[in-house]
Amino acid sequence: MHINPLNDTENIRQQRNRTESQKRNTLSTKEGVLVNNLIKDDTNLNTTKDTYMISDSVNMPSELYKNRTPVDKKLLPLSAIALGVMSSVTAMTWFVKRSAKIAKDLVPEKWLPTLTRNVNLSEETSQVVYQMIQSPNRKTFIAGTGVLALSAMAFMGKTFFDGYKDIWVKRKEANIQKNLQENLISVETKAFAGKMQIIRSMLSKYSADFEKYLTDDNEQILQNFEKKFRSDLAFTSDKKHNEKTQSDMGNIILGSLTTLGIVGLGYLSFRNLSKSKIHLKDSLDKAKGTIEELVNTSKEETKKIDKNNLEHMFMSIEGSENLEEFVTEQINKLKWTNAEEKAEFLKKIMTKFKTSTTKVNPNIGGDGTPKPAFNSFVNDYKAFFYNWLIDTSNPQFKQLFFGITGVTALSYGGKLVGDAIKEVQVKKINAETELDLQKRLVSTELRNFKAKKDAAIRPLVNEFYKQVDSGKRSKQELKTLAENVLFEIKNGPPYVYS
Repeated sequence: MHINPLNDTENIRQQRNRTESQKRNTLSTKEGVLVNNLIKDDTNLNTTKDTYMISDSVNMPSELYKNRTPVDKKLLPLSAIALGVMSSVTAMTWFVKRSAKIAKDLVPEKWLPTLTRNVNLSEETSQVVYQMIQSPNRKTFIAGTGVLALSAMAFMGKTFFDGYKDIWVKRKEANIQKNLQENLISVETKAFAGKMQIIRSMLSKYSADFEKYLTDDNEQILQNFEKKFRSDLAFTSDKKHNEKTQSDMGNIILGSLTTLGIVGLGYLSFRNLSKSKIHLKDSLDKAKGTIEELVNTSKEETKKIDKNNLEHMFMSIEGSENLEEFVTEQINKLKWTNAEEKAEFLKKIMTKFKTSTTKVNPNIGGDGTPKPAFNSFVNDYKAFFYNWLIDTSNPQFKQLFFGITGVTALSYGGKLVGDAIKEVQVKKINAETELDLQKRLVSTELRNFKAKKDAAIRPLVNEFYKQVDSGKRSKQELKTLAENVLFEIKNGPPYVYS
């Protein structure tokens, strides 16, 4: 007979912080003790039936005979992957064909712009290597070598201090775990004592009931006891039903409140959008008024109007109602003497309104030629060291390097210390939380133990009553059955490990 001692809350808690070898040794010892205690040498069938309280007829659970149709699904994942990959490839080829067809008939104003492939050198080590390759001279070699040496020193220093932090945190964690185990002794003792008290209480209750019946011939005592036992079961069932009903009612209320909240928030969102639309319209009207005021100036002042500024003002009202009519009207009001200039300016504005994209600034994204362009936007303290080595005659480069490097080192050191203290404090709080949880779980563990003990004993007690009702057992035989029930209460599952 194999007993799995893992199915026990107390045992799980005790096993949590043991090594693998300690766990194996402990489990082997417990299994051996249980097997040795449960092996019976008596081979008499009648005695064995009484000892194990074997009923004459017990049906198997109905779930045991439910049909289960085995389905071989080993090849289904492989088939799904193959079909999925090929479907993805087919979809991509269809997408490419569709894109080519769309681009063929698209007007030039809607074309996406060509892109320059920008290679951004954001790390100083990459930048110095680029400089040494692009401009190999004495300065770039000295500066590049210095930056690489500083990078190596910074990396080794970071590795050392990170390792020191990990060692310090691990030592603190060991102390925290040791204190946690010390504090858990009282918790485990309370759970162990509670289980033993449950067993003693059940032994006291059932032994008193059995003894009262076995020493008295009054059948009414047995009937009252049996009614009380079954009423306890009915009370437990009704309590569970009431708890389930309350839970369902709570879910209904929670669902209703959630629905009302969703509707209310949705209504509020629509109101906010409506108000935003009103504010946006007011802003556009104000911008239009500024344009009209600028256009309706005197002839001399009109000549001084900056076309670029006026163009940006027109673009700021894009999306407003009657846009084309408003722009045409305002440009025609301009007191420019050259009509062609007005027409060209109007055409430019309307084209910009209809164009979906615009070109990026050449200083940032290149001129649109689809070839690689190199940029260097470095956010690294080593960049200041490079600048200093390139021009050592500039004292401000030196001050920048030492100042920013010092701030970077202090920031990293402060972050390292802060992280170490944070980790230790988190582990302390986690240990306190674990201890508090284990204290609160004692009552849950005891109720779990009591429920399982009742589930194991009730069929045996029912079998005892069944034998009494049959009238085929003598007092001595009934006494043996009662003793076996009490033995099962004391030594049967769920087990208590000491």
